[in-house]
Amino acid sequence: MILTDCHTHTQFSVDSEADIDLCVQRAAELGLAAYAITDHCECNGWYKEEHYPEKERYLRESFDYAADFEGSVSAVTALKEKWAGKLNLICGVELGQILQDTDAAKIVNADKRVDFIIGSVHQVMGEQDFYFIDYEKMTMDEIYDLLERYFKEVYEVSKTDFFDVLGHLTYCLRYMKQRNGINADISRFDDIIAEIFRNLALNGKGIEINTSGLRQGFGDCFPNLKYTKMYRDMGGEIITVGSDSHTVEDIAANSADGIGVARAAGFSRIAYFKKRKPYFIDIT
Repeated sequence: MILTDCHTHTQFSVDSEADIDLCVQRAAELGLAAYAITDHCECNGWYKEEHYPEKERYLRESFDYAADFEGSVSAVTALKEKWAGKLNLICGVELGQILQDTDAAKIVNADKRVDFIIGSVHQVMGEQDFYFIDYEKMTMDEIYDLLERYFKEVYEVSKTDFFDVLGHLTYCLRYMKQRNGINADISRFDDIIAEIFRNLALNGKGIEINTSGLRQGFGDCFPNLKYTKMYRDMGGEIITVGSDSHTVEDIAANSADGIGVARAAGFSRIAYFKKRKPYFIDIT
């Protein structure tokens, strides 16, 4: 089976220590048809810490993502030359919180070295990343209010042109289920999710099938088969598959499962990006 991995992190992501050279070597050993390094770049933390009001700094996991972005893109650009003809290496970025600093998003989008941009929402405006929220202190009404705000923000992101595929749509569920066993029913948000997908399809944008939930205790991909099929029903055509790896060992983890979800949803091909344009690989 042809495998790809279009969502991985190296030492240029604050939550990863995976050596970038070893990551590329591992991708080549696996014979991946496409391999994208997509280190974190959170728009709401683009500047150094002193740029932000002191009372708001707790909202950010880290600062100076501009430096992380430059470090990652420079390193991948050099590795693309080194591995030319041996690995289809893609210079990507996971761009978080696009609407919370569109000037930063514009800078990233203007960089011609970048092949591929995942648009993600890791935290709702005015809230910490979903990873840091203590869900045990919240009522279910409060949780559903947070989820509604999340999908509304993703909806606004879906109307922009600052990315190529929408990252891990159901990321908002990851930690409340993994850590606290909270199974929130997001079907109440299906109307707005359908509109998100409709916007993506109309704008020629894709979604990723993020396989990290399969190995991290969530038990499914982000998004699952239901929502992958909904994207197709809304006219979506572009699917990428990504492990969201933060270690060398997890590169391409469950890639075959992600491709299986795409196939079950009615897709006959998956995509990767070069110079911001999609290229397709048949999976049937």
